[in-house]
Amino acid sequence: MKAAFLADRGVVKLSGEDARHFLNGLVTTDMTKVVPGEGRFGALLTPQGKIVADFFVTELPAADDGGFLIDCARELAQPLADKLKFYKLRAKVLVENLSDRLGVLAIWDGDLATPPEASFADPRDPRLGWRSLVPVELANKTAVAIGAELVDAALYDAHRIRCGAPAGGIDFRYGDAFPHEANMDRLHGVDFDKGCYVGQEVVSRMQHRGTARTRTVRLAFDGARPEPGAELLAADKPVGHLGSLADGIGLALVRIDRLAEAVEASAPLSAGGVAVRLLDPVEVPKAPTRTLA
Repeated sequence: MKAAFLADRGVVKLSGEDARHFLNGLVTTDMTKVVPGEGRFGALLTPQGKIVADFFVTELPAADDGGFLIDCARELAQPLADKLKFYKLRAKVLVENLSDRLGVLAIWDGDLATPPEASFADPRDPRLGWRSLVPVELANKTAVAIGAELVDAALYDAHRIRCGAPAGGIDFRYGDAFPHEANMDRLHGVDFDKGCYVGQEVVSRMQHRGTARTRTVRLAFDGARPEPGAELLAADKPVGHLGSLADGIGLALVRIDRLAEAVEASAPLSAGGVAVRLLDPVEVPKAPTRTLA
């Protein structure tokens, strides 16, 4: 079993008697289903349905004073806390950025028989393992206590990429991407049965009408490694851009209609002059049939 401390993650805490109801009216996650020992994946969106911040949220037991911990990109922790304070108005909610005290330990490649406190299975994909919110100074001790080998965060990043889980700021841009573009609908990050939240109308319409035009897909490459951000070409036509890359696997944000046409035409894919291939062709819908008037 491996564990890695993710220095690029931060933790925001929400407490107070209105905290659950307050969050439930804002985020894509159904907060009525969040309980201690479990985590949910979700996001806060703009009114136009674009991702302000994606995160994991878990509940603290009442014995630990309750409240909710949000595991998010560290660079977004304070802006997210500020945004939540802006929304809270008269709600009885306390918002705290605890990123200087709490961090995130990712645990994978093994069974976690006795999870530490404030730990939960990654809700996106069972292969991604567990996440444990721990005091920064106890990260090493926690890894030893659970019998995990503490490794560099780059190894977890490679594991994340192999599992096809996009990372904000690398695979998609905050403030510019819809949840469907980051595959949040496939990674259990949007609850389509819950009540209203900020941006819900746009996201629900994309879901029910199938209007998402851009998706994140996995690619493989041999030999030379293309640069992150390189344009993905089908023959000589642009179809998307590369994001995260590691160990011969990469993620790319693509126009699915253009990629589908390329797949049907058996057009070669390349990025930065490096040949690449699609790993998940089954996830790319067929190109629409064109009819002549």
